[in-house]
Amino acid sequence: MSLELKLFCLSLLAISLILSGRSQAQSIIKDDAVDNQSQRMVFQQWDQNKFYPKKGFLSLNPYYWLVWGFFDPGYHNNDLRPLSANGQQTQRLALVATMNGIDSRYKLQSDTARNTALSQIASQSGLLSDADPLWLLYYRQQFNPLLNYSPVSILGGMPPPVSAKLISEGLYGWYTGELDKLKERLNGARSTDMDRGSRIMAYYRMLNEYKNLSSVWAIRTSTVQKTIDMSGRQQALQKGTIAIPNWSPGSDVEIAKKVLQNAKY
Repeated sequence: MSLELKLFCLSLLAISLILSGRSQAQSIIKDDAVDNQSQRMVFQQWDQNKFYPKKGFLSLNPYYWLVWGFFDPGYHNNDLRPLSANGQQTQRLALVATMNGIDSRYKLQSDTARNTALSQIASQSGLLSDADPLWLLYYRQQFNPLLNYSPVSILGGMPPPVSAKLISEGLYGWYTGELDKLKERLNGARSTDMDRGSRIMAYYRMLNEYKNLSSVWAIRTSTVQKTIDMSGRQQALQKGTIAIPNWSPGSDVEIAKKVLQNAKY
C-alpha cells in the first residue's frame, strides 16, 4: 500500500471518529415553555395553564416574577395570535373576503350593464337588422319582389302589345321610379340605427305603400289591356271582319226564360 493511500485512509478514520464523538455529545433538549410559546405565536393555542413558569405556591415562585410578574404581567391575559378570532391576520382575511364579495357584485353589475348595452345595440344597429326574427319570417318574403324587381319580373307575363303601350305611354317608367324611391327608403330603414319598434313600424308603412302601388299598377295594366282589346274590336267593326250571329225575336225570349229558370230567390 502506498504512503498516499495510507494517509487518506487515516484522514477518513479521524474524521469519522470526530463526528461520532460530536453526535454522542449532543442530546435532545425539550422545553415545554418554548414549545408552548412557538405554538401560541401563530394559531394553535393560548392556554392560560400552559404559560411557564407558573406562580407557584402562594405566588412565591421567583422565576414567575422574573419572567412575567415584573416585566410583562399582562402578556398572557391578551390573545396575541395573528390567526385568533380577533387577530390581525384574521381581520385581514375577513377584509379580503369582504373585498372579494364587493368585487363580485361590481362585476355582476358591470356584466349586467354590458349585456343590456349589447342587447340594445343589437336591437338598434342597422348592421344587424337582417337578423331580426320578424324580418326573417315575414317582411323579407313580402319585400322580395320590391328588392329584386327587374323588367322581366314586371313585364314578363304581359302580351307584347301591352308591354309596348306601357313603355310608350310612360307608365312603366313611372312605376319603376316609384319602386326605386320605395326601395331606397326601405334600404335606409334597414341600414339606419334606430329602435326596433320604429324599424318594424317603418316596414309596416312601406309594405302598405308597396301593396297600394302594386294595386295601382295592376289597374293600369288591365286598363291598357282593355283599351287595346276595344281598339282591336273597333278596327274590326270598321273593317267589317266581325261575324254577327243570326238574331230573331224568339232568341231574346229564350234568353229571358233561361234567366228566370236559373234565378234564385
